[in-house]
Amino acid sequence: MASEDISKLADSLAKTQVGDGELSFKGRGLKLNDAEAAEEMVKEIEAFSGLQALRLEGNTVGVQAAEAIAKALRNKKDLEKCYWSDMFTGRLRSEIPPALISLGEALMSAGACLTELDLSDNAFGPDGVRGIEDLLKSTSCFTLRELRLNNCGMGVGGGKILAAALIECHQRSSEQGTPLRLKVFVAGRNRLESEGATALSRAFKLMGSLEEIHMPQNGITHSGVTALANALQDNPHLRVINLNDNTFTSKGAKSMAQGLKDLRNLEVINFGDCLIRSEGAIALAETLKEGLPSLKELNLSFGEIAEEAALKVASAVQHKSQLEKLDLNGNCLGEEGCESLKELMKSFNLDEILGSLSDDDGEPDEDEEKVEEEEEEEEEEEEEEEEEDRNILSSPAPQTSTTMPCTSVVDVSAFLGFPTAEKLMKLGPNRAMLIQQEVDVTDADKTTQVFLKIASLYKDGDNIKELVLTCVDTLLRKAFNSPSFQKEQFMSSLLILLGLIKQSEDKLKPVHVVPGHLLTLEHVVRQDYFPKQQISILLVFFSRPNQIMESCSSAHLTLKETLENLDPGS
Repeated sequence: MASEDISKLADSLAKTQVGDGELSFKGRGLKLNDAEAAEEMVKEIEAFSGLQALRLEGNTVGVQAAEAIAKALRNKKDLEKCYWSDMFTGRLRSEIPPALISLGEALMSAGACLTELDLSDNAFGPDGVRGIEDLLKSTSCFTLRELRLNNCGMGVGGGKILAAALIECHQRSSEQGTPLRLKVFVAGRNRLESEGATALSRAFKLMGSLEEIHMPQNGITHSGVTALANALQDNPHLRVINLNDNTFTSKGAKSMAQGLKDLRNLEVINFGDCLIRSEGAIALAETLKEGLPSLKELNLSFGEIAEEAALKVASAVQHKSQLEKLDLNGNCLGEEGCESLKELMKSFNLDEILGSLSDDDGEPDEDEEKVEEEEEEEEEEEEEEEEEDRNILSSPAPQTSTTMPCTSVVDVSAFLGFPTAEKLMKLGPNRAMLIQQEVDVTDADKTTQVFLKIASLYKDGDNIKELVLTCVDTLLRKAFNSPSFQKEQFMSSLLILLGLIKQSEDKLKPVHVVPGHLLTLEHVVRQDYFPKQQISILLVFFSRPNQIMESCSSAHLTLKETLENLDPGS
């Protein structure tokens, strides 16, 4: 290397945050599309002796650039910590898995023994999990202590792949006498739902080494909560459990209360916005009385807890000497209930640790309580239906005579009135044609509503996905190819129903937007029947900030990226 090149490299390294074996490119905003763009970074990595930690956060790395970086990592056997969050901004979802595979193969080739892996804020979906699957199973991850995959849009399918990889890693490492002992697991905002959480709970139970679990905002309901609760019992060193903004209901909260009973090291419980309700809070109060001696923070905010249950929680923590914070804000105490809670905490000399009650929702009336009970029953019934759907999808098809006609065991109108995956299955092999025949495609509003009803059943990694897409394609192909179909009205209705524009009259009621709506639409816009001139219109509306899309951030990003790629004006 020429002296001038050495001097340039020394200057570059001096500007890079380097220390204790760490090389950082964090937050530089580098756009590395190919090997040439990554050349300087590659030189710095190659020149860094004893590399232990590499920070790539806040840059955007393409496939060819990742391959070049991977080549530089192939002899970095001392590398232990990979901080690789937010490093694929603006990349196509299809680019991310091969980039991750290249980097993972380099780590395995180098013989690196990772302790920390952070891939948060990379919207890679289930395919991205496939990209790190081999790495997670390999000897390079036998030593893994912290795994952070926050806000990656893994979905149910990705959660299952991840769980299987962790289980295999534990089995392989145990065979070598060094079982995987993961301590920190972070996977918030991933749409794992109960099925994904249940799969992961099996891995947690097997490892038994977790100290922190963070899984907020995942759409986990009582069955998934119950599975996690069961796994927690086998993780005695657990210090932090954060399941904020999932849907326990009292049934899940009772299971969780049982799961926490023997955890003597638990310091932080965050069950805020989890709808644990009064019955669940009372069950948790019993656990608080009997155990959890190390508890420092308890968040039961926004859980529809009434006064009596809140007072029982307060009474249960009176002897918790290490407690620093109790959050019961946003519940249903009423003005008098709030005062009673404050007075009770003051009598225990704990008034300073009680959080604000400024967002209290007031006392629930009898009608509200009845509605809550009905909603809980409906939620449980829906979960049972979903379980039946999964059983139907996973079981072999029944043997039928080739001479018998295939008939539907469910009426199409019944399906469209309240669509479920089970009903879609029971429509039989002619389901797509039956739905198409039921819909008058000259009515654009009706066609749009049916499209969204079917799309709501879409799930990543689920066999029902193919049935949904087939039915949607059959319906919309007929509609868009019909001379009398009002394409502009369809687009208008679609944007109204998704809550992206307001209507002059209350003719259409916006739907509750779920990822399936957006992922099915992402499929539709790529089909030959969809008018390409409408792409630009969709891109305008889906590029605007909108709170409605926050709960579907990964699906929203996938759709937006596809629209950008297809937009003739881009």
